[in-house]
Amino acid sequence: MTEFSEGRCDAVVIGAGHAGCEAALALARTGQKTVMLTLNLDSIGFMPCNPSVGGTAKGHLVREIDALGGEMGLNADKCTLQMRMLNRGKGAAVQSLRAQTDKNKYHTEMKRTLEHTENLRIVQGEAQEILTENGRITGVKTTYGGVFSCRAVVVATGVYLNARTITGELVKESGPNGFERAAFLTRNLIDLGFQVRRFKTGTPARLDGRTVDFSRLSVQDGERVYPFSFLNDAVPETQTPCHLTYTNENTHKIILNHLDRAPMYNGEISSLGPRYCPSIETKVVRFKDKERHQLFLEPEGADTTEIYVQGLSTSLPHDLQKEMYRTVAGLEHCEIVRYAYAIEYDCIDTLDLTPALEYKRVKGLFTAGQINGTSGYEEAAAQGLIAGLNASLELRGKEPLILGRDEAYIGVLIDDLVTKGTDEPYRMMTSRAEYRLYLRQDNADLRLCEIGYRAGLVTEERYQRFLEKKALRERTKELLNGRAERTKAQALVEAHGDPPLSGGVTYADLLRRGIPLAEIETTFGILQGVPQDVKDGCETDIRYEGYLKACKKEIEKTRKTAEKRLPEDIDYSKIEGLRLEAREKLQRVRPLNFAQAERISGVNPADIAVLMIYMSLKK
Repeated sequence: MTEFSEGRCDAVVIGAGHAGCEAALALARTGQKTVMLTLNLDSIGFMPCNPSVGGTAKGHLVREIDALGGEMGLNADKCTLQMRMLNRGKGAAVQSLRAQTDKNKYHTEMKRTLEHTENLRIVQGEAQEILTENGRITGVKTTYGGVFSCRAVVVATGVYLNARTITGELVKESGPNGFERAAFLTRNLIDLGFQVRRFKTGTPARLDGRTVDFSRLSVQDGERVYPFSFLNDAVPETQTPCHLTYTNENTHKIILNHLDRAPMYNGEISSLGPRYCPSIETKVVRFKDKERHQLFLEPEGADTTEIYVQGLSTSLPHDLQKEMYRTVAGLEHCEIVRYAYAIEYDCIDTLDLTPALEYKRVKGLFTAGQINGTSGYEEAAAQGLIAGLNASLELRGKEPLILGRDEAYIGVLIDDLVTKGTDEPYRMMTSRAEYRLYLRQDNADLRLCEIGYRAGLVTEERYQRFLEKKALRERTKELLNGRAERTKAQALVEAHGDPPLSGGVTYADLLRRGIPLAEIETTFGILQGVPQDVKDGCETDIRYEGYLKACKKEIEKTRKTAEKRLPEDIDYSKIEGLRLEAREKLQRVRPLNFAQAERISGVNPADIAVLMIYMSLKK
C-alpha cells in the first residue's frame, strides 16, 4: 500500500465509542488539534448493548464525567426516555441515577456535538499501525496508507479488535451489530510490547414491541429526579414506561436440555465474560435452585418499536432463542427483530499502564475503554476523558491528572486497573469504593469541577454556574441550621413516634432524628426553588455528619501515606528482603507511592516494611 500524508495534528484518537468521544472532546476542547479515526461514522457514540446510561455506581461515573467537563451526562439528558433513582430505599452512598435513552438519538446528538467542535477532525478509516521513534509517538498509519503525524495517541477501540460474534454454531468475524471489525491493530500492539488477552461480552435479542403483550407485564414508570448534568435543571416531564417480567421453569429447561448447542458450554467460547452481567445460560447453570430470573423490557428509542430484553443475554442458536423467549410471560407470541449474540475481542493488560493511562514503554500513547478490559459505556467514557485530558496536559507540558481513590469513583476505577489489573471484564460497583459515603453523586461537582477547571476542560460558563450552586448549597445549609417553629416541630416529632422536644430545635436536628427532608419542607414551607440534588446533598451532609467527619480523617491519614513518593528509577529486583513475588509485582506496576504499593496484589505488609526501611537508608 502506497503511503501518503494525511497531515499533521497534535493527537489521534482511535475509536469513536464512548471512550473515544470523550477523549477526542477533551483534547480538542483544551486546544489540541485532534483527529478521531473511526471504522464507521455510523458507530459514533453507538450503544451496542443496553440503550441506557447510568446505574449502580455507573451513575456516579456519569456525574463525575460531567463535573470534569465531559459530554456523556449532557448527551444522555438530551436523549432520556425514562429516568429513575436506583437503590432509593438504601443509603445515600449507593443511590444512583439511571436513564433509559433513545439509542439513535444518542448517536446522532453525540455525532453532531463532535462535528461542531473546534480543533476536531473526524475521519472514517482503520488504524493499522501506531508509529513511534525512540520510544515516542510520531503518528498513526491507516490500512489505506494514510499517515497522520502526531505527538499523542489515545487507543479507544472498544470491542472491535479482532472481534468475532458467536451465535450457536455460527461464528462471524465481525464487530457488534454487524459493524466491521478492526483486524490489523492487534499485531502492532503486540509489537509495541503490550500483553494482549481475550475477553467476551454479549447482548440479548431485540423484539418487535407490537408482538409483546404488555398487559401481562408489570409497569415500571420513570421518576421526577434530577438530571445527570449539573448544567441542566430537570428531567423530561413525560417519560416512557419500561416493563418487568421473569423467566420460568420452561425457559430454564430449554437451556439445560441444549447445553451441547450453547457456545458457552460446548467449547466454542473460552474467553472470560463479565461476572456481573452473565448470559442467561450462565445464570441458569450457576443458580440451578433459582426458579426465575428478572427481565426488564426497555424501549430502544422513540422512533422504533424495538424492545431490549435486559437480563436475557444469550449466544444460543436462533431456533432455540425463539423457543426460549416465547416461554416468558408476555412474550408468548413475540417476534425477534435482532437475534442475540456473544462477541469476543482483544484487550490489553492494564498493569502496563501508568495511573495517567499512558503506556509505560511509549511516551504519548494512552489507552481507554474496553481495550483496558472494562465493561460498560460509563467506565469507558470515564477513562476516555482522563486519557484524552492527560494526553492534552502532556502536550501542553503540564503534570497529568491523577484522581485519588478518595476523590472520585473514576480514581477508584483507574487505580484498580493499573494497580491490581483485571482478569475479567471490569465493572464499577459502589462496593469497590472505600469512601463511597463521601463520593456521592450529588456532590460530584463539589469534588471535581474545580479540578476540571484548572485542567482547562471546564468552561468559564460551567465554572460560574458551579460557584453559584456551591453558594446556594451553603445558604441551604445555613437555613437548615435555623430554628424551626416549635409547635409544628413538636407535631412532626410526635407523628414519627419520637420523644417530645425538651427545647428549641433546628431543621437539622429534625433531620438527625431521621425525619425525611421532604416532610420538613412540606411542614414548614421551606426550600422552595432549591434544586433536588442540592437538597439531597445537604440532607446527607447533615444526617451523616459524624460518619463524614470520620471518613475525612481516614482520607487525611491515607493521603499522608500517599505523599511518600517512590523513585521512578528504583530497581525492586535488587532490594534484599523483598519476596520474589513482591519484587516482580512492584517491578511490573512501578507504583507512584507507598499507598499504591500497598494495594498491589501479591505485596504484603512485610514487603512494605522492607521497602520503607530501604527508602529510609537511601536518604
